[in-house]
Amino acid sequence: MRSRLNQHFVKQNKNRSIFRKNIGRCFLNKDSNPYLNLWELDTTSRANKEKNLKLLDLVFEKKIEERISSYIQVNLSFCVFQIDTKNDRIFWERKIVSTLAKAPDIKLSDKWLGNYSSKIKIKASGLWQVNELYKDCLTELEFEQLKRKIL
Repeated sequence: MRSRLNQHFVKQNKNRSIFRKNIGRCFLNKDSNPYLNLWELDTTSRANKEKNLKLLDLVFEKKIEERISSYIQVNLSFCVFQIDTKNDRIFWERKIVSTLAKAPDIKLSDKWLGNYSSKIKIKASGLWQVNELYKDCLTELEFEQLKRKIL
């Protein structure tokens, strides 16, 4: 958990966090910046680094990463609660994400940065992800169980 939060909120490396990559996509798209195509290139593996690194403007990418960090720190908050097993974590994540994605009473702000996403599912759902969006929602019983886990 600590490692995952570090990847999203602290380390400035979009290749280790799809969340950060998605926010960067939005900034670049909002600015009509042609660097968006290069932002998609991955330099995580040695082979990709050798192939793609020479195409990238690392000084510019550092500025985008700093902008992403600032956006996250100013605009987002999170809570953490304990779920003991991996299967349970997957179950609850899927249920919570689906419930939020399908919620009819949640309206997206016109000012939300995700409106500039190149990913249709992000724009449509109002969430910073594309997986698990439209599966089964929380039942009333599951919602009550979740509240007990959180409180």
